[in-house]
Amino acid sequence: MEEIYIKARAKVNLSLEVLGKREDNYHNLESVFQKINLYDEIYIKKIQEEDFRLKINVKELDSKENIIYKAYRKLKEQYKVINGIEVIVNKKIPMQAGMAGGSTDCAAFIIAMNKLFKLKLSKEEMEALGKSLGADVVPCFYNKAIKAEGIGDMITTIDTDFKYYMVIIKPEIACNTKEMYQKLDTEKDIQQLHTSENIIKALENKDIQLLTNNLYNVFEEVVQEKQSIQEIKKELLNNGALQALMTGTGSCIYGIFRDKQSAKNAYITLKGRYQTYICTSYNMKKGEMF
Repeated sequence: MEEIYIKARAKVNLSLEVLGKREDNYHNLESVFQKINLYDEIYIKKIQEEDFRLKINVKELDSKENIIYKAYRKLKEQYKVINGIEVIVNKKIPMQAGMAGGSTDCAAFIIAMNKLFKLKLSKEEMEALGKSLGADVVPCFYNKAIKAEGIGDMITTIDTDFKYYMVIIKPEIACNTKEMYQKLDTEKDIQQLHTSENIIKALENKDIQLLTNNLYNVFEEVVQEKQSIQEIKKELLNNGALQALMTGTGSCIYGIFRDKQSAKNAYITLKGRYQTYICTSYNMKKGEMF
């Protein structure tokens, strides 16, 4: 095998609770992640030169600070069989959106390199490498709904193949993850709703009403542009969404719809005014994690 292609799928958070700051300055969280069928495309090709070449369609990501380059350096230090590669990334996932665009690219890259160079890395070894590069990388290895705990590194897979439709809006505002956590640390009176178990039950039973009744993201309490977020949520609800929620630390907002046609109608109405995507949930077959 001389080259490989892989899809790096975005995620949304159906629930997101922050349980406290740790001594290492990370935060313990509890979240239900749902992969969706919006993805970046990554092509990796072996080259003769001992070099790393990156071609990416977002100029500001074309640097040695790119998480894919950092993953390449770590792999190359550990595995001498790895030589030069050319990586082409077609980014479709919006940035600073709360959809794990960088983290999912990193996870997909590690999986692809494991196959391309026959490294025979175990799931645990890939997760350990991902964790060393970013707290959000570990859950991105799983192309299905999961519950993530700890700093995002304790994973429980959810037995579901529930397919449901959503419309996602990326506002012009951007949210800085570090700043969002800092704001949350200063708030002492937020009463979190602890809806993860209800959401897991909804996914397992394909209960769209139970799912939408329990969407929750604590970061909606501290987002600076709260009015803008609420206005977009209202737009989605007015166009047929059963419920709407900000994902991650923002700034994307998604609405979940009862069926494909109602999601399509909303997408057609909203795409002229916003950067808008229509998606479905994505769950690999039972037993498959990557």
